[in-house]
Amino acid sequence: MKKFLLFVFAPLVILASCSKDKFDAAKQAAADDAAIKTYIGTDTAFHATADGSGVYYKIVTQGTGAKPTATSTVKVTYTGKLLNGTTFDSGTINQSLQGLIPGWQSGLPYLKTGGRIILVIPSREGYGNTTAGSIPKNSVLVFTIDLLSFS
Repeated sequence: MKKFLLFVFAPLVILASCSKDKFDAAKQAAADDAAIKTYIGTDTAFHATADGSGVYYKIVTQGTGAKPTATSTVKVTYTGKLLNGTTFDSGTINQSLQGLIPGWQSGLPYLKTGGRIILVIPSREGYGNTTAGSIPKNSVLVFTIDLLSFS
């Protein structure tokens, strides 16, 4: 009898739990954009520019020389924060731009060597609907990045 109940109720529990976790990408994109606009609006000196992917960027210092391309390997220092100001990571990396999150891939080519950029990245261009370490799923990310060099 216990096995029979298990076979009857297990599928119901699975179906019920799946229906609660439906992810609506369009709704999340709208929420991210509203949160970004609120965040940027709190700092009247920010004057960020939106690119076609939904990433907002502000070039703090342009730098000099050429700009990296999609196939460049970049060396950067960075600090990553959530919209509430919590720092989740910082450091220096030397990596192919293709191996980084989409928000970095679209934002870093605006910058020249020696430059600094602030990227405000919607969740779909960051880690999406997935928790990544201390970054909650669906998080808008704010990165301050210094482009040290690229090849």
